[in-house]
Amino acid sequence: MTQTKTELAGAKPGNSFSAAIKKQLPRIITSFAAFAAVAVIAFFNVSRSSTVASFALDEYEVGQVADRTIVAERSLPGTMEYPTVVQKGEKVIKKGFVISEEAYRKLEKMANVHEYIDYRAFADSLIFLGLLIVLWFFLFSKTLVGHAVRLKESVVQIIFFLAVYSSVVFAKKLSFAAVSPYNLCIFMPSALFIFLIVILFGEKQAVFFALICAIGLLDASNYSLILFLYSIVTGFSCCRIARKLENRIQLVFAALITAMLNVVAAFILKVVFNDSFDGAGTVAFGLAINGFFSGILALGFITPLEQILNTASVFRLTDLSDLNNPIMRKMLLTASGTYNHSLMVAQLAENACKAIGANSLVARVGAYYHDMGKIDQSEYFVENQSGQNKHDEINPSLSVSIIRSHVKKGVEMALSMRLPPQVIDIISEHHGNGVMQYFYQEALKANPDTKPEDYSYFGNPPTSKESGVVMLADTVEAACRTLEKPTVPRLEKFIHTLIEGKMQAGQLRNCALTFGELTKIQETFVSILAGYYHSRIEYPDQKDPDAPKSGKKGKSDGK
Repeated sequence: MTQTKTELAGAKPGNSFSAAIKKQLPRIITSFAAFAAVAVIAFFNVSRSSTVASFALDEYEVGQVADRTIVAERSLPGTMEYPTVVQKGEKVIKKGFVISEEAYRKLEKMANVHEYIDYRAFADSLIFLGLLIVLWFFLFSKTLVGHAVRLKESVVQIIFFLAVYSSVVFAKKLSFAAVSPYNLCIFMPSALFIFLIVILFGEKQAVFFALICAIGLLDASNYSLILFLYSIVTGFSCCRIARKLENRIQLVFAALITAMLNVVAAFILKVVFNDSFDGAGTVAFGLAINGFFSGILALGFITPLEQILNTASVFRLTDLSDLNNPIMRKMLLTASGTYNHSLMVAQLAENACKAIGANSLVARVGAYYHDMGKIDQSEYFVENQSGQNKHDEINPSLSVSIIRSHVKKGVEMALSMRLPPQVIDIISEHHGNGVMQYFYQEALKANPDTKPEDYSYFGNPPTSKESGVVMLADTVEAACRTLEKPTVPRLEKFIHTLIEGKMQAGQLRNCALTFGELTKIQETFVSILAGYYHSRIEYPDQKDPDAPKSGKKGKSDGK
């Protein structure tokens, strides 16, 4: 239940801060768990990398004048692979002195023997990854994403990141991958996970994930600029490719495009960095295979992930928009008026969301199912009545109980069907906590002390743009049926009044719709409804001989 103004006014700042921390606690715990997991991988990376006191071994060579003094922190006995002995406290190289062949062999032994771990490099890596976790927490916030990021989304993104980070860390140990960063790119599965995130959670989150991955790979690859740039270019490209997918088969074409873009990106980077094209054919083939199989594997993973995570992916929403599903067919048979009303609301909401840049598919599916709670008692709703109004036989309080129960029943049905949370939110919020004015006014005639709360819906005002648009479309579609001779000027004035009424009632305060967007929504509604109610020329042979010569249409009671 939403807090009242009195409760909010009386809330102490400390309590508000504590509530905010408590609300973010799952994400904070998840962030620490992610940091611990990636720290383990980073430790493996550092303990098996060619570093000496945070300096790469390839920065030194025999005959070079040392730029610093390096002292051995522990003794290393001779082995078959590295027979040179290193004594604890020994000055392996001295600043200002030439590096001898023996000194270089000792540096090589310290760098490659696993017992000698560069803890300074590990600490640097931890600091870098800690800052990356902070950046992740900031990017995937409600302010930037546009909605509260659910815990399951964070967990999936972290698992995907760990997979990309570890793939590069372990691939570096392969002799083929260690030759050049272009070879290392072949083993990087970031395109697969970006495809999945775009489809499951949206383009914006995928863009942020691609950025986080690219920065994380800097640490995994010992700060290879080529790998970073390749990851950024291909990651953002995958986001752009996947955002327009409408069905599963299109993932195959997306895979082919990604394969070509991977090769093109590597070719451009080789030109920019003036790198040799030796072995370019092998690299091109590997990158093409990587891109193609990223799309194919995404096609295989997407269906089980949709079911497990219960997300509003474009593929799942497309499946739910099929009007031949059992619940919509039942609505057509038992509540045909509600069915036709839902189709019209869906058309209004979908086009309005396109006009303002919101998710039109979520709005369309939400509109299809928003009134399915009316199926069991369809005769109590005006759009399904063809004769006597059943509410004339019962008192207003009972009518209100029946009318508002359709929201609760709709949510229960949606939960049993495991509809995505975004669709369930639309069902539960499409009436908000507004007052049922008709029954309230009827009750006032009998009792002037009647409270509006007793004749209000129990829901919360819309919390997303899509939910707000469906609320407005639902109100406008139902109310405009009562208009006599709905000309364009009359529609404009009437729709503006309806939207203004919702604003004044506080029903749009939580859905982030701007005044400019409300204007576009109004214009879209007027355009569609003007076409729906357009006037036709009445031919003499089409006139109804039994129709009265004059008179007004009966107005709907809005119930």
